[in-house]
Amino acid sequence: MAENEPAFTIGIEEEYLLVDTTSRDLCVDPPEELLTSCQEILGGAVAPEFLRCQIEVGTPVCKSLADARRELARLRSTIAEEAGKHGLAPIAASTHPFAQWSEQRSTDKPRYREIAESLQVVGRRLVICGMHVHVGVEDPELRIDLHNQLAYFLPHLLCLSTSSPFWQGRKAGLKSFRLTVFDALPRSGPPERFSSFGEFERFVSVLTGAGVIEDATKIWWDLRPSVRFPTLEMRVTDVCTRVEDALAIAATFRCLARMLWRLRRDNQRWRHYPMALIAENRWIAQRHGAAGRLIDFGRGELVPFSDLAGEIIDLVAEDADHFGCASEVERIRGIASGGTSADKQLAVYEDAIEAGASEPEALREVVDHLIAETLAGCKGPAPYTSVTPQPSPI
Repeated sequence: MAENEPAFTIGIEEEYLLVDTTSRDLCVDPPEELLTSCQEILGGAVAPEFLRCQIEVGTPVCKSLADARRELARLRSTIAEEAGKHGLAPIAASTHPFAQWSEQRSTDKPRYREIAESLQVVGRRLVICGMHVHVGVEDPELRIDLHNQLAYFLPHLLCLSTSSPFWQGRKAGLKSFRLTVFDALPRSGPPERFSSFGEFERFVSVLTGAGVIEDATKIWWDLRPSVRFPTLEMRVTDVCTRVEDALAIAATFRCLARMLWRLRRDNQRWRHYPMALIAENRWIAQRHGAAGRLIDFGRGELVPFSDLAGEIIDLVAEDADHFGCASEVERIRGIASGGTSADKQLAVYEDAIEAGASEPEALREVVDHLIAETLAGCKGPAPYTSVTPQPSPI
């Protein structure tokens, strides 16, 4: 049966940490004037987050990657400019290298007060930031069908985004420690599968009817059908330090969604694998990032992620051409072979230690690196710089 192509519009949400440019520590209590000035300039595109040391931005609905690039660069640049007036800077990293979660304060808003009361210490530990990508799929049934199939690729997208190798002043031994913290929340982790949109609605109604949640925004899976917009919302990724990496991942997710739609149009579909297998790949992605080897379920063996990234590029080549984002998708090859933000943070730290810096000094150098990299490419496409990614030591 013929099916009209979805809009496949795109929107990107990012969360940043606010650091003091003198101490390089998180700013526990940023001035109210900062958020006010950002909102005066950016309107509803900027909002407070659960913790005072965080700030969230979101692009409008974009039809092209060029639009998304322009908006994301504008958001990052504006936040940085306004923060700089108060001796602060945003960093696009999913954890801070040495900040203590116990010292952070939650935002005084009804929703956040309720979350703090509900989650207790689990919520207080959420000094983490992520990137969410929305892709427009208007038909609810198609949205659920693509949701079910896209789950396979979530570990691959996570591999490309890792930016949280430190936790409270120590190397975590994982490239994405953020998910270790986030997974303590209820209704998090790999998504459930549903046979129809109606089944998803019934699932939500059980939770809301029982009073467990107010609405589906408190379903925090790695991927979910958005209840606010006619979109699929990918939530598994760390926030990318470089804007070009964020755009590469967003473009790849969008192209994967269209590739699966093409299969459906041609009466084909991606094979469903047990969610426990996908969770295994998710763990490998957390642990090793781009340096890992994910399980190829069809071959039944571990395959270097750099090889899998090349396969994804080939898989979505038609879709990348359709959207005019072949260069953005091609960038994932460089990320896979040259390392993510996590690899670069670790390299900065190790280089500083080797040069004679103390551990606190080395961690502050990582923060300086993150401040600079967060704005790299905001005035134009940034060239890819690489390090040699290494598996995290046990």
